[in-house]
Amino acid sequence: MSSTASRDIGRPPLGPRHWPAWLGIGLAAAAARLPWAVQRTLGRGLGNLLRLALRDRREIAARNLALCFPALDPSARHTLLRAHFHALGTGFFEFSRAWWGGIGPLRRDVVIEGLDHLETARAGGRGVIVVSGHFTTLEVCGRLMCDHVPLAGMYRPHAGGAMEWAVRRGRARYAETMFPKQDVRGTVRHLKRGGLLWYAPDQDPSRGDAVYVPFFGVPAHSLNSTHQLARMSGAAVVLFQHERRDDGGYTLRLSPPLEDFPSADAAADTARIIAGIEAMARAAPAQYLWIHRRFKRQPDGVDVYATPDGD
Repeated sequence: MSSTASRDIGRPPLGPRHWPAWLGIGLAAAAARLPWAVQRTLGRGLGNLLRLALRDRREIAARNLALCFPALDPSARHTLLRAHFHALGTGFFEFSRAWWGGIGPLRRDVVIEGLDHLETARAGGRGVIVVSGHFTTLEVCGRLMCDHVPLAGMYRPHAGGAMEWAVRRGRARYAETMFPKQDVRGTVRHLKRGGLLWYAPDQDPSRGDAVYVPFFGVPAHSLNSTHQLARMSGAAVVLFQHERRDDGGYTLRLSPPLEDFPSADAAADTARIIAGIEAMARAAPAQYLWIHRRFKRQPDGVDVYATPDGD
């Protein structure tokens, strides 16, 4: 565990108003200790339950798939939607293991490609921004990568104190440190010292400098923060693709450092980053986080989720 991360955690909030959250955290921590083969089986069942219970999220995911895969017929999109919820269910157990359990069984079938690209990017003590997307495998693959390199991360703080403490405590088991998304100064300082930052800039932001760039051919409101962080810190940028294979193993793949990044054009740089994440999503479409309202802001003000596609 990183000493820096440990110092940042503080004491857990234990007041009565936090008890419902602690109950949920306790159940997730208990689930993290089930055998991995059992978790994989339960994950599919949990995914089916979530698909039936979370109607709003199911409709958001269905609409996203219709927007991003218009060439697929309705039957194929329905199959992809079901596979996505199976991935979400399995992802719950992966997240739980990453934060509160052990990942020994998951380490046995990991393929890692491109560590040499990361070492090239770090030449001369240069910092590196390791860019990923929001996939159901995000947390467990981040932990698996931390077996090999000291990744720090940026995250959105939770409003609930108990969940905020639990997530920070869980990530402190493997991350070098964690920076709240508002701590730009600390993040830049870390990169200037040659640190590695694991970053996922692919969700519609509520604040911050953003531009519209294509994601699966649809305008997507996207932070230009990768450009800004690279410009302020001098860090290189490497894309980090990760996926759960059909055999239950994981493939982690690092790209060569992006050339001529950052440029003078923040919008063009952001488009490059989002295009890279799109390529990751095309490689493992069921595992991308389609339940997020990725296109909720549009340049023309149209609400693309007003008439969601059913499943």
